[in-house]
Amino acid sequence: MKLHGNARTCPHGRLVAAQRVLEEGWTLAAAAEAAGVSVRTISKWLRRYREEGEDGLLDRCSRPGRVPRRTPEDRVELIAALRRLRMTAAEIAETLAMPLSTVSAVLTRIGLGRLSRLEPPEPPNRYERKRPGELVHIDVKKLGRISGGAGHRITGDRRHQGSSTHGGRSVGWEYVHVCVDDATRLAYVEVLDDEKAVTAAAFLRRAVAHFHAYGVTVERVMTDNGACYRGAVHALACKTLRLKHLRTQPYRPRTNGKAERFIRTMLGGWAYGAIYGESQERRAALAGWLDFYNRRRPHGSLSHQPPLQRLEALTRNNLARYYS
Repeated sequence: MKLHGNARTCPHGRLVAAQRVLEEGWTLAAAAEAAGVSVRTISKWLRRYREEGEDGLLDRCSRPGRVPRRTPEDRVELIAALRRLRMTAAEIAETLAMPLSTVSAVLTRIGLGRLSRLEPPEPPNRYERKRPGELVHIDVKKLGRISGGAGHRITGDRRHQGSSTHGGRSVGWEYVHVCVDDATRLAYVEVLDDEKAVTAAAFLRRAVAHFHAYGVTVERVMTDNGACYRGAVHALACKTLRLKHLRTQPYRPRTNGKAERFIRTMLGGWAYGAIYGESQERRAALAGWLDFYNRRRPHGSLSHQPPLQRLEALTRNNLARYYS
């Protein structure tokens, strides 16, 4: 039983009021004043109590028992069938000679008010590589430079964001290149001045060397379809490093979801996690946050282990299987 939000009494209070009138001889006015309701309300609960007992004191649904002008079910099914042909509410109303408001109400009631509801939900695309270095995810996040004080997320002033000028000089952007190992979530990040193909290829070489310092041999790299990853420069870098290059499907960023999720975590913990006066301050804070992420931050998908602890565990397991 869902009690009405503005109800002054609950079923127990209604029972007490009815018993006061019937058994204790209270007047309707006195019972109404004690309960904080009107005499008419007390009369209503008293009548229901006499006719139905305590069940009559429960709240009732306010929906009418019958709706004479309700849209027939066969017409509702026809509206639903036309909607599944991706017709708009206006087109359905014109086809069936019905008011647009009625068609819209029916579509909302049956859960087809939005055309997106017609699309079947995509199945989850969750995967995780077993070996460190088997696959790394690379992506780039563009951040507005900070010059002469905190940015718009702190001050609310967007006039100096991005390519606008501040103090007579261009503010511009800086580009955060990230690389995340699929199996361990071990991350490598650099803040660079652009996202050109030469820059992306150089970052890839340094990322591979970084993972190699931890004993991880990178085998595959996954990126989106950005211009810096489609050119011959990046392809040559992958060939030189003996890496297989995988690219996500168009309009499917979730395929590279581990990099996307890491970027969200990084923005909240580092880029927007403190107030910086200059971009250089933000760059200097990156190393400390990245060390915290890799060494101490519990990761939900790794049984609350930090990435380096996960790397050590996988390395021990792989060695045990190798020598067994």
